[in-house]
Order: sequence, then structure tokens, then C-alpha cells
Amino acid sequence: MFTRILIPCLLALISVGPAFSRAAEPNRNIIRRGSYTNSQIKFEREQKGHVAFIGGSITEMNGYRPMVCEDLQKRYPDTDFTFTAAGISSTCSTTGAFRLNRDVLSKGPVDLFFIEFAVNDDQDAGHARRECIRGMEGIIRQCRNHNPNMDIVVTYFVNPGMLEMIQAGKTPVSMGSHTEVLEHYDVSTIHLAREAADRITAGTLTWKEYGGTHPKPPGNRIGADMIQTLLGDAWSKSLDPSARLTAHPTPEKPLDKGSYSNGHFQALETASTGDGWKVHTPDWKNISGGKRERFTNIPLLCATEPGSETTINFNGQAIGAFVVAGPDAGIVEASIDDGAFRKVDLFHQFSKGLHYPRTVMFAADLPEGDHTLKLRISDAAHKDSTGHAARIIQFAVN
Repeated sequence: MFTRILIPCLLALISVGPAFSRAAEPNRNIIRRGSYTNSQIKFEREQKGHVAFIGGSITEMNGYRPMVCEDLQKRYPDTDFTFTAAGISSTCSTTGAFRLNRDVLSKGPVDLFFIEFAVNDDQDAGHARRECIRGMEGIIRQCRNHNPNMDIVVTYFVNPGMLEMIQAGKTPVSMGSHTEVLEHYDVSTIHLAREAADRITAGTLTWKEYGGTHPKPPGNRIGADMIQTLLGDAWSKSLDPSARLTAHPTPEKPLDKGSYSNGHFQALETASTGDGWKVHTPDWKNISGGKRERFTNIPLLCATEPGSETTINFNGQAIGAFVVAGPDAGIVEASIDDGAFRKVDLFHQFSKGLHYPRTVMFAADLPEGDHTLKLRISDAAHKDSTGHAARIIQFAVN
């Protein structure tokens, strides 16, 4: 599902940025925290490195990610790089925390990790502060637990609404929340959003030139150059012969004890079938609405009739589901441990024309331990929905 490229091989992109030189003047939008000695040791001394990217469509597209890959190859031409590209359009940091192990950590220890979720936590998920923190902190803590030596960079991209807020001197919720996490864990920020706002305000860049929410090459190049500057400064000194891989410190207490620090996907096969629920590949040709190919050739846990009920046992303190929700998306009712049922609407603002991938949470902040989820299709429906469908890609358990 994801690109994993063994290097050496040459990328076709042409770089127009600096060659990892140190910035002549400090840039307030490049916020360096912590050390990048570990990745320098891997790339420079051991000449082998695993670089990974996770995010939404901005990461999935031919944008800043391949530019950064090419920049790293140019700096370390003798290094054998593996690049893992784990961008999935429309996904937020919540989904990121639950798919992190499947899509990134299972590929082996990562030396340098790039994260991008500020835009989708805003425009796609519409997360409040708490959910932004739970997703981003879940990702960072999982990374630190998996490989404490991993160096991390988080980049804030921007959409029109966020740009307007920044120009007005305000901080978008996703960026403010993510910054709380990054400061807590001493992780660097590339504030491309504010950089674009600064340049637009100064008259040296227009929004059209930048390229919009999904930047054109000039906009992505600005971000890639800022990453070059961050890493160029961090790697500007020659390695001391005594330098060794050193674990990044992880605070004992998380910012939010409900963060998805143990987030993972649980297989569909652990849910009961029958009673209207079935694991199969839907007949998409006869289902209206746009589809994304990555979700059309895989089995999903599906039900379309009100009253259909399934049961799943899980261990943790939270459970949800990664779903595709299209024009016929319904409302489900969730009960934990035979408690009262709670309605969860699967229909999304973008569901009218697309079977939209999103993560919905059925329950959180449960006592840690074994629990049972009962999920049934409600006879109620969103006012804009044409049906009652639930199509589950994976269960999300923390």
C-alpha cells in the first residue's frame, strides 16, 4: 500500500534549494528542539538510514516529501536510504496514531521521521484541542517507545482559513495543540504556515504562487528548504568520534492520559458476523459516490439495514473505527459492556460526493482492561444521507 524505496536510485525532481547550509539569519518559523545527532550518525557514519513520512494528501502527493528525499540523497550520496511514504489523503492525527504501527513502525526502526497533520486536523476532522493532542501525542509516544533514538520533524502546512487566522495574529487550534505536544517532547517544528503568511504579508509571495492547500512546487520547495535549513544547522559540525546513538528523553507523564499512545488497528475478523453484518468487498460499481482506489479492493465489515448488530471484544481504554463514509453513510449506536447505547453519525461533510475515509471514536476514557463493544445500525440517519450504511476498514483500539 505504501512506497518503500531502496536507494541508491535517482529521483527525477530538480532541487532549487540550498544544500543544507546554515541559515545566515535565524528564522522564527524554524523551531529547532532537541538533537539530530542520531540521524547524523546513521547517515554519515553508518551510511544507512530509514526515513519515513506520515500525513494526509499533502504527504501522499508529489510535493515536499520527494523533495526532502532528494535533498537527503544529495547531502549523503553514499548512504543507502530506505524511504517509507505513509501519506493517506484526508486522514488526521487520530487515524495516524492508530495506523502508525501498520504503516510505519512495522517497516523497521526509523531514523528520521516527518509528520504532517495540522491541515487535516483542522479542515477534515475539525478536531478540538483535546483530540488534536491525543492524536499527535499518541504518535510521538509510540515513536519514542518503538525507537527512542528516532529523530522527528513536524511540519505545519496551511489552508485559507488557517492562513487568515495567522495573519490576524491568532493560532489555529490544531497548530496550538500540536505545539503543546512538541514542546513537551522536545520535537522540532517547521512552521511553513506562518512562513507563508509572513511572506504574503510582506508582498514577496502570493497565495496563488504558494499553490493553495495542496501547494504547487514553489510552496513545497519553501517547506523543503526550511527542513534543509533545520537539518543543515543541526548537522553543521563534524561528528565527534565519541558520538553514540542516544535515546531521546520521554516525559513519564503524558499531556493527556487518554492520548492514543497504544493506538493500533484490530482485525475485522474479531467482530461477530451475521445479523446483517458481513466481511466482504462491496460491489462498488453499484454503489453511488466517488471512491478512492486504495479502499475499493479490500474486504470491509459492512451492514446497511437498521437493527443489524455486531459484537467485538477488545482490551484497552478506547475504541473506534476507521471507516469509509459515503452518500449512504448511516448512524451507528454503540454500547460498552452492556451500557446505554450512544449514537455516532458516520456521515461527514465531504460524504455527499465521496466515500470518505475517517476515524470515529465510539468510546474513550474507559478503565484499562477487557471490554465488549456492541454496535448496531440505527434507524435514524443524517439529513443528507441516502441510507444507513456502515463500512469499517479496521477497528481502532487504544
